Amino acid sequence: MLTDTHSTQVNTPLIGLAGGRQSLDTPALLLDLGALARNIERMAAFAKARGVGLRPHVKTHKSVEIARRQVAAGAIGVSCVTLGEAEVMVKAGIPDVLITSPAVTPSKIARVVKLARLAGPGGMMVVVDDPRNAADLAAATLGLPHPLEVLVDYGAGYNRTGAASEVQVLELARQIAAEPRLKLRGLQAYAGNLQHITDRERRSAAAAGLRETVARIVADARRSGIHFEIVTGAGTGTHDLDSQRDAFTELQAGSYVFMDAEYTQVLGGAGQPSPFEVSLFVQTAVVSTNAADWVTVDGGTKCFATDSGVPLVARGADPASRYAFFGDEHGKLLFAGARPALGDRVEFVTPHCDPTVNLHDAYHVVDGDTLVAIWPVDARGRH
Repeated sequence: MLTDTHSTQVNTPLIGLAGGRQSLDTPALLLDLGALARNIERMAAFAKARGVGLRPHVKTHKSVEIARRQVAAGAIGVSCVTLGEAEVMVKAGIPDVLITSPAVTPSKIARVVKLARLAGPGGMMVVVDDPRNAADLAAATLGLPHPLEVLVDYGAGYNRTGAASEVQVLELARQIAAEPRLKLRGLQAYAGNLQHITDRERRSAAAAGLRETVARIVADARRSGIHFEIVTGAGTGTHDLDSQRDAFTELQAGSYVFMDAEYTQVLGGAGQPSPFEVSLFVQTAVVSTNAADWVTVDGGTKCFATDSGVPLVARGADPASRYAFFGDEHGKLLFAGARPALGDRVEFVTPHCDPTVNLHDAYHVVDGDTLVAIWPVDARGRH
């Protein structure tokens, strides 16, 4: 029986419910409940101690249940990259949802307005990085009973999205502030490229440079009569650097809830342990042992993200064993030590947690060797 009160039944094999962790139908996305809870509490406590808000990114987990736990622990709201993620969160009652990527097409703008109506005042915010988009949003909100809440998106040197210069930021802020159907709330300056700089000194210097720029933009805006109530950005890789209260009012960290091979290396550099635990794993089974130097497991490119290296062995085989992608449905485990036997379970740390989660329908939530819940990946594939 599922013991978690917020668990939702999903269309996933339930073989493991009776036999626990070692009886799951593989490949299975595993979530260690204790490690997850500790990660959520640690980041919430950290943000509270530093006096900054925490607005964790839903793109990491895409889960209503995990978002609820983050808010219950002290998060002020959540960040969503896609409008589809935001729709899932608002409809589930998650408060103060920020959509961190511009919505510019007519269909997306119509969905934004519909969702803003459902969320109500203070329930949802969007970012804008272009004057035309600001004008389009204003025109679309004629029938909205409250102003649409907007943040100016600054490119932060990365320029995946965002106004490219301080001048453009201030001009856009003035346009939004002058439009009665829009309400200027603040500034977003998220630099995803800084989060994965392995060397802490280089990461610290890069983050400090961005904070200096952001602080200057905020000060210049204030002198021109523009107030940014919210200054949001940062991430798991710079959470401890960007909480200095010299620029950001809130953190958008997301991956801390799960961690992965890359973030464990980033936050655990210079011989220091990571402040967060790996809570997310993928369990596979050995399906062939006929090769001399490796065994084959049933987890391949449809099971793990492929953009950040390879999975690392966490359980079921010698940690020195090496994984290699071996096709859509298979992986090659070049084993060290004892050869895993046919049917043995081997669990892996994901190379990149966010896109790995999006390949699965559900979390198999475990407490030790006991399967305690199955949570759906609610916003999987939602754009």
